[in-house]
Amino acid sequence: MVVVGGANVDVKARTAAPLVAATSNPGTVVRTPGGVGRNIAENLARLGSRVALVSTVGNDPDGDWLLQETALAGVDVEPVLRGGRTGRYVAVLDDGGDLAVGVADMAATDALLPEVLDDDLLRSAALVVVDGNVPPTTIDAVLVVGASAGVRVVIDPVSVAKARRIAALLRLERPVFAITPNEAELAALGSVAGLHGRGVEVVWVRRGPAGSSLSTADELVELEATRVEPVDVTGAGDAMLAAFCHRVLVGDDLRAAARAGHTAAALTVASPHTVVPDLHDRMGSWLDRT
Repeated sequence: MVVVGGANVDVKARTAAPLVAATSNPGTVVRTPGGVGRNIAENLARLGSRVALVSTVGNDPDGDWLLQETALAGVDVEPVLRGGRTGRYVAVLDDGGDLAVGVADMAATDALLPEVLDDDLLRSAALVVVDGNVPPTTIDAVLVVGASAGVRVVIDPVSVAKARRIAALLRLERPVFAITPNEAELAALGSVAGLHGRGVEVVWVRRGPAGSSLSTADELVELEATRVEPVDVTGAGDAMLAAFCHRVLVGDDLRAAARAGHTAAALTVASPHTVVPDLHDRMGSWLDRT
């Protein structure tokens, strides 16, 4: 598996009581490894997939720390570029663990241009996951390589703004295995039927606690979210996509893979960690119970 996407340091602040705007709030602040692409890669590694991360971090202590932590989780970080300043993401969570506001300083990801991609690495992958934070020219280049080599590509749109950029890249002659928008991102991409018409095999629309819908050209499956008491929502979507991809590669059908994704998301929401360190064991225990 190869993941092409962002890697940054997350700073997460959570209030101890209901958040009050425009003033100081008592709470806790923690620093963790982050970035959509990096989080997906770490989740994949912790689930047992062999995974390489194509990303960029700075020539600074944050970059050193980020690479060390990611490698310790089992991710191959050899393809990660160094240069400039490591990206940062600051998230403010309310006392229920829901995101109140986030600020992303992701300029480092803009350096992940097509010319730095290793086409041989992409061609060797069983599956390539692309984080919508990377430049559209880079997503375009991944789609070209995927089409020429017959490698399945999964795209996480990440946000409405990034989804608009991705919409212009989707064409029937270079099919996408799966795209995973929420409802707002789907509106920016077009429609489920329109995406299938432009070569997307699987459209997995994710609705958080309301569940998800998994669509192919032949079938629409509605899935319920796994219910847990939320602690911190950060990273849930990354875990969801990683578990889906992992289970697809080990031979699950799409419905079973999506259900595993919901389980991984729930375990992440119920944890204070952006990536659950013992996700593989917790997934097994949860599925044994259900």
